[in-house]
Amino acid sequence: MVESMALGDRPHVLVIEDDPAICDVLQRHLEEDAYDVTVAVDGPSGIAAAHDLEPDLIVLDHQLPRVGGVDVCQQLRQTEGLSVPIILLTTPNRSGHDFTGLTSGADDYVAKPFSAAELTLRVGSVLRRSLVPAGPRPVAGLLIDGDLTLNPVSREALQDGARLPLTTREFDLLHFLLRHPGRVFSADDLLTQVWGWDYRDQSTVAVHVGRIRHHVEPEPAAPRRLVTVDDSGYRWDPAPREA
Repeated sequence: MVESMALGDRPHVLVIEDDPAICDVLQRHLEEDAYDVTVAVDGPSGIAAAHDLEPDLIVLDHQLPRVGGVDVCQQLRQTEGLSVPIILLTTPNRSGHDFTGLTSGADDYVAKPFSAAELTLRVGSVLRRSLVPAGPRPVAGLLIDGDLTLNPVSREALQDGARLPLTTREFDLLHFLLRHPGRVFSADDLLTQVWGWDYRDQSTVAVHVGRIRHHVEPEPAAPRRLVTVDDSGYRWDPAPREA
C-alpha cells in the first residue's frame, strides 16, 4: 500500500516503513521541512513506488514484511538500476546491519532509535550532494584520469564513455580522491571529509572503496588505481600519461 500527498517542485522522499507510528512522525517532520513524501508499508509496494514515482531519496527500513530492506535495496540497485540515494534505518542491538546495508547499495544509515530531527538533517545532507539543478550542464571542472571522467556538476562518472552506476556516496568518495591524487587518506580522514561524520565506522569506508573498485578496476582484487597503503589508508594513483 502506498500513501502520498500531491507532488510539486519540492524534493520527493519515499519512506518505506511498516511501523505506522514511525511513518507518521517522519512524514510530518519531512513535510514541515519542505519535502513531498510518499509512504510505502512493505517491500514490494516500495519497489513499485520507487520505479513509478522516481523519488529524489528513499528512507528504507531494514526490517520489512514480505521482502526485507536489504533485499529491497539490492533489487533497486541491481535489477531496477536506480541510483537514487537510499538511507537505511537499521535495527538496534544486532551487529552487522549497517555493514550489510551498505554492501547492498545504501548510501547512508541511521540506527534506531533515532530522532525525526536527526533523520531530517541526514536527508538534507544526502540530498544536497545528489540533486542537480535543471538546465544546461557546463563542462568546466571536469576531472579526467585516463579512461575515467567525472562531471561534478551533473554528478556523472564515465569510463570509456559508459556511465558508471555510482551511488551518491560512491560518487562523492571517487570525486574526493580524484581531486587529491597521490595523497593517502585514512578511513577517519575520509569519514570526516566525504561523509561529514564525527563518529568512526571504518567499515563504511572499506565497503564503499570495494564497490568503487568493482566499477573502475579491471581486477578489483588487485587494484592499481584505488590502492590500500599498508595500514595508513587509501590513495588514488592517476593513470600513466601516454607518451
